[in-house]
Amino acid sequence: MESCKLQIGCMLIVLYILFLSIRERQLYRVTHRDKLFDWLLVVSVLSVLFDGATAWTVNHLDLVPLPVNGVLHACFLSSLDAMIFFMFLYMLDITRGLPQTRSRKLALALPLLLALAVVILFLPSLEYVRGTVTNYSMGVSVYACYLTVALYTLAAMAVLLHSWKQLNKHKRIIISTYMGVIVGVTLYQMLRPEALITALAPTFAVLGAYLNQESPLHTKLKRYNNEMMMGFATLVENRDDNTGGHIRRTTAYVRLLAEELKARGFYREELTRDYIENLIQAAPMHDIGKIAIPDAILQKPGKLTDEEFAIMKTHAPRGGQIIRDTFGHLENDMYEKIAYEVAVYHHEKWNGKGYPDGLTRKEIPLCARIMAIADVFDAVSAKRCYRDALPPDTCFRIIQEGSGQDFDPIMAEVFLDIREKIEKEILHSDQKGKISV
Repeated sequence: MESCKLQIGCMLIVLYILFLSIRERQLYRVTHRDKLFDWLLVVSVLSVLFDGATAWTVNHLDLVPLPVNGVLHACFLSSLDAMIFFMFLYMLDITRGLPQTRSRKLALALPLLLALAVVILFLPSLEYVRGTVTNYSMGVSVYACYLTVALYTLAAMAVLLHSWKQLNKHKRIIISTYMGVIVGVTLYQMLRPEALITALAPTFAVLGAYLNQESPLHTKLKRYNNEMMMGFATLVENRDDNTGGHIRRTTAYVRLLAEELKARGFYREELTRDYIENLIQAAPMHDIGKIAIPDAILQKPGKLTDEEFAIMKTHAPRGGQIIRDTFGHLENDMYEKIAYEVAVYHHEKWNGKGYPDGLTRKEIPLCARIMAIADVFDAVSAKRCYRDALPPDTCFRIIQEGSGQDFDPIMAEVFLDIREKIEKEILHSDQKGKISV
């Protein structure tokens, strides 16, 4: 057992993470899971298992038949390559997003497929070298495995660096730490084949990913945070003779539009997974500035006078100030920035005729352009104290007519394309009284 103590320790850690993941998922009733993390966890368990097995067999060649040793090495090298591949995909998914086309997905997997073929093809020529401390294996299969590990590790690091500005500080620290460990382990193992410390790579990969955002407890706390945000925003909306329906619906429209834009490849640099999550959390706060508007204006059933409308328009900059004063110390600079921009600029128009600053086109922050469509659509499609809801055809026609004038034309087109999903959200809201976000 002396030759595989490290692997045994790593296996205990990985299995403990697996146990916690399953237990907390049931305990906190978390139904949404990242399938890539599940795959990463499974192949990491296999990688550490076969790493330990080969670490033992390579040091007991007199007890283990060569064919058995060869099969175990094939499983180990293949599972290690698969682990590093899924780690790369996971890194890509939580930052830039996975490619949508089959050809691009195949291109990402091509080095892995070639490496697996080489590992199997040259397995008979695997050599077992006696070192000063422990034995180890060498040969074309090993070289192919290490080359693949190095390739996907470098690719993951490139993705991390490319997405650095789009990640919040906490995620930067966690990801860069476990990626640094993986890079260090990979380099040391390549330079010192006798070290047999490969098991550290999958262990730190799953540990880092779990602590970063895959813990069901983390998911549950984030859900509570979202509910608190929604409740706070609903309290403000209630002053406007509403019951929170506007907030829930607009947040749902924001989610649908942002996810569809990302799926179609629009604004790929900006619409990262973190960006969309923070935008969904920030959307309920878009009218938070209305808390500073007098009831006489906010609840007036008729048309506002010019003076009253001028006061009403101040809710946008006041909302931004409230966001900075209230949420400026959460250590999530991305959320603060998006929430501020949504609150201040969601009444800006593509043609520059909006308020408060008269911004035009892409001067308007991306999050505010998305929020603008959701806000206007709900304003015309929902019943108000001074009028009934407009028919669906009329509501969608307003968005179409506003394309290139009030709204970003790309977003307006996509919003119209997902009309069926939008109408399902409206129906769901009418039936249940709430929308899951």
